[in-house]
Amino acid sequence: MIAYVKGLLTTIEDESITIETQGIGYEVLCANPFHFQNDVKKEVKVHTYHYIREDQQLLFGFKKKEDKLLFAKLLNVSGIGPKGALAILGTVSVPEFVSAIEQEDEKYLTRFPGVGKKTARQMILDLKGKLVIWLPHEENEDSIFYQEDTTSKEKRERIDEALEALKALGYSERELKVVHTELVNTKSGQVDDLIRQGLQLLMKS
Repeated sequence: MIAYVKGLLTTIEDESITIETQGIGYEVLCANPFHFQNDVKKEVKVHTYHYIREDQQLLFGFKKKEDKLLFAKLLNVSGIGPKGALAILGTVSVPEFVSAIEQEDEKYLTRFPGVGKKTARQMILDLKGKLVIWLPHEENEDSIFYQEDTTSKEKRERIDEALEALKALGYSERELKVVHTELVNTKSGQVDDLIRQGLQLLMKS
């Protein structure tokens, strides 16, 4: 099993990055390859999940270890394959996803590509209570995570509204994916503020 790849980031494609180490180029599939755009020609360390089946071997890469762990958990849910799991990670942060699972927010979960009501319910049944223990900032059941995330469902809706407004301005899905995580981590929750911050991030990229 390949736990991580450390080497020179040589190229970025629409769905993958290539890391060269000891004369070997590893093609690593990523949810948002362009998150690595500032690391081209630099040494990077990417956490990887080695997906092995009889007819294929694929290497999936993640900037954060918790993203890799969530990917592995999602693969254990009936109806979720590697492409579906990667699509989820490409549009949500780990804390945001865990919050949706813990709150049993089926409406939010069905927004992910290929996830219907049945699959959303299956994710909740399989994952509720099993994810928070390995989040980096989880220490006990009185964690700050729950205290700060009590309104996360409402904030997610405001972020979605802000992203729709940015999409209406002509920005592509790929560009919006790049700023999504930044908007999730911002302290401001008002739609107008999120739109302004989104525009600032898009103009920098």
